[in-house]
Amino acid sequence: MSMDKALYKAATHGDVPSLRKLVVRDVKILNSKTPQGNTALHVAALHGHAKFAREVLKVSEEMLVAKNDDGDTPLHLAARMGRLNVAELFLSLAQAWPEDPTVDDVLLKSPLVITNEEDNTPLHEAVLHQNTAVALKLLSADIKRAHDLNKHNESPLAVAAREGLFQVVHKIVSIPWVHTDSISIQSVGGTALHQAVLGGHSRIVEILVEKFPQLLDATDSYGNNALHYAAQKKNKSGAAEVLLKDRTDLAYKQNNEKESPLHVAARHGSTDVIKALLRNCPDVAEMVDSCRRNALHVAALNGRATAIRCLLKRVRPVEFFNRVDSDGNTPLHLAAEMSHVQSALLLLGNRHVDPCVRNQEGQTARSLLERRYIHAGRAVHETVSAHGGGDDGSTPHRVVEIKPVKADMDAHEMYLWKKLKHQESIRCRKQQLPAIALARDSRTSSHKYFERSVETYILVATLIATVTFAATFTMPGGYDQTKGIALHGHNIAFKIFVISNTVAMCSAIVVVYCFIWAWKDPIKFKVDQLVWGHRFTMIAGLGMLVSLMTAVYITVAPTSRWPAYVVIAIGLSTPAIVAFMLGRDVIFVPL
Repeated sequence: MSMDKALYKAATHGDVPSLRKLVVRDVKILNSKTPQGNTALHVAALHGHAKFAREVLKVSEEMLVAKNDDGDTPLHLAARMGRLNVAELFLSLAQAWPEDPTVDDVLLKSPLVITNEEDNTPLHEAVLHQNTAVALKLLSADIKRAHDLNKHNESPLAVAAREGLFQVVHKIVSIPWVHTDSISIQSVGGTALHQAVLGGHSRIVEILVEKFPQLLDATDSYGNNALHYAAQKKNKSGAAEVLLKDRTDLAYKQNNEKESPLHVAARHGSTDVIKALLRNCPDVAEMVDSCRRNALHVAALNGRATAIRCLLKRVRPVEFFNRVDSDGNTPLHLAAEMSHVQSALLLLGNRHVDPCVRNQEGQTARSLLERRYIHAGRAVHETVSAHGGGDDGSTPHRVVEIKPVKADMDAHEMYLWKKLKHQESIRCRKQQLPAIALARDSRTSSHKYFERSVETYILVATLIATVTFAATFTMPGGYDQTKGIALHGHNIAFKIFVISNTVAMCSAIVVVYCFIWAWKDPIKFKVDQLVWGHRFTMIAGLGMLVSLMTAVYITVAPTSRWPAYVVIAIGLSTPAIVAFMLGRDVIFVPL
């Protein structure tokens, strides 16, 4: 099945004269469709040809409710593409159709209520694609469509709230006859208020709370209220502040997993929301979920270092830091077990956090970290066969699956292990702790590569320091033999040369001295100082490039400018080429 070639071309270009000729020749040509089931009216709607669409409807007005293979009518496509002029034409004709959405015959059903395969009305399509002007026209034609639900149980109001279409939401909620039951229906995505909060649209949140305060108590199918949704937004506390303004009790509501909004904020690392919650409800930090974990447990489990820092600074009770969950694990246990090094170090740096606590298995945070690597690179996982028993009716059997795991700690994990061990030796002297399972000088498999990297950095830094130091005594242009000063000392390019050459030399010297102490404590060096050595090496290299370009400009440009400009262009392109080849990796240590 395919559309007549001449008709398709006329529809895509909005060629009305060609359409008239084709219809006069054979009116049935309008029955032809594209492989997707689109009629000429669908194609005209897609491309926004209102005059062409009007001409088609003069011949066959029933084409306005024709569906393609996706169940879309021409009005669906006009709304989706934001074709306002076409949508207005269709709406002017749609008034003749009955408004009853329960009518079975599609020819008797209004284009405004017809749904596609996703159960979307044209209004759904308009708001889904943020076509405000078309959505407002559709609402003016039939405001009741604002609460129709699609396959995902989403109404146009909820979608508009999520997409931040303030004018659309304002028009819908301003209608006095709106039934509140229609906007508070429970679904996976929650209510329109949930969606507005999720989109971070504070103005829409305010108007929904003002018009329908009962939405504050509505939850989604997982038991999350609107404040739980606000807690998912990083660096945005506006919606949370609006919700807490008159209803601080929302901070104490728990979802089906017994999680409070503070738990959700900790899991997502939403520090602004954490601050807002603790400012309005400081005792909410005491709440625990179904696993008996507080917000600090959740932040540690998910490696949210910023959330941990925020909680450590704002929560005072000491028992909060060392509270154990249903398995006896403190937040420090969870951070170490999951190998979230930065999070564990933050916890360990707080004097109230106790590294001596043992869980129900008798493990400390240090021993949990060790346990990840004491199985010689092999982990045994037992799973029950998904196929059930055999043909003889036997019971499901166990399958033992052997998977390789990382057997060596990386530098950051080794650094954390040493810190934990050191803290235990200081603070847990009178307690019996699990035996140390790793050798004191355990080295990772990348140690040889580390040695070569250090040698490379030192070699590069030494060469840069040597070259830039020599350039100090061989100034471009030379010296005045009688006065002993540089001949081009007054030149701006010369001053730039002197500064960049000095920066390059000093940066290289810093790298050399920094790396001399690398062997004293390689693990600590990898974590703390290697990144600075890498950065100063990059600065030294850039400084040397600037020195080269200015030196050539000073000595060559006075007699021949174009070679000097070529050298400058090459010099400027060098960092750009390196950045293009390596991308963001150029700023990270290659180790």
